Amino acid sequence: MVTTGENLVAQREVLHFDLASYLNEKQQLVEAALDSSLSITCPKKIYEAMRYSLLAGGKRLRPILCLTTCELMGGTNEIALPTACALEMIHTMSLIHDDLPAMDNDDYRRGKLTNHKVYGEDIAILAGDGLLAYAFEYAATQTRNVAPHNLITVLARLGRTVGAAGLVGGQVLDLESEGQDDISVDTLKFIHTHKTGALLETSVVSGAILAGASEEEVQRLSQYAQNIGLAFQIVDDILDVTSTKEELGKTSGKDLRDQKVTYPSLWGLEESKRQAQNLVIGAITELIPYGAKADPLRAIANFIVTRKN
Repeated sequence: MVTTGENLVAQREVLHFDLASYLNEKQQLVEAALDSSLSITCPKKIYEAMRYSLLAGGKRLRPILCLTTCELMGGTNEIALPTACALEMIHTMSLIHDDLPAMDNDDYRRGKLTNHKVYGEDIAILAGDGLLAYAFEYAATQTRNVAPHNLITVLARLGRTVGAAGLVGGQVLDLESEGQDDISVDTLKFIHTHKTGALLETSVVSGAILAGASEEEVQRLSQYAQNIGLAFQIVDDILDVTSTKEELGKTSGKDLRDQKVTYPSLWGLEESKRQAQNLVIGAITELIPYGAKADPLRAIANFIVTRKN
């Protein structure tokens, strides 16, 4: 349980940090890198489909977290950018596939028609596959001035994160749980720590590993990331209930329509909000040893529970 004192510390330490400017600066860096990372070549259609979703906007939270932790550990944007782009490619793949009729069946993503609505289901599947494969190629070939062992560690972690031990496994259990009314909190946590949280955690620790962080530092940042990852999903569940399609950039109310068990359905809205806030405070507590250098991570953690989409 987080104490009142820890709560006050967590809130006070981010009051002076201009998160909007920080995110804007990093987003511009990421957008430029993503745009230059993937050109349209032959066959034209598949590259157009890949770029359509990769450059569709969004918060770019995962690559930003990678850049932020790399800087926190003494690294630079330059050494982390290829992995940051790879993380966004993998995330984009997961969104393309998640939106397919066989999965969550959504027509809109980030305020635009989903990939399969523009290019068809066959090309959308292949666009996701293309981005997934290219993510590893890009990180492996474009990373510079990083110890080989650290890069290999990051690539291996990316593979585990996106596979059956991570995102794929969480998605399978999520699909199997639709329509069931006896899903426990533990099962729901397993789904989301794998489907959503695993990639967020890898985004955080990858930047640190590239910069040569110690095992102790990686573990500390992993706990921070696990907390914000679960808080992120709880807030997603809340927003699905409370926001409009225009606010979300995608269809709202889908969890209820698809008979999915969510945190609000188990806990109610107010308790879900409280649990998310406690997770964020716990995450911020992990950052105490880093002082003001960790202000971006503190502010991002708070942003997760106050965001509107």
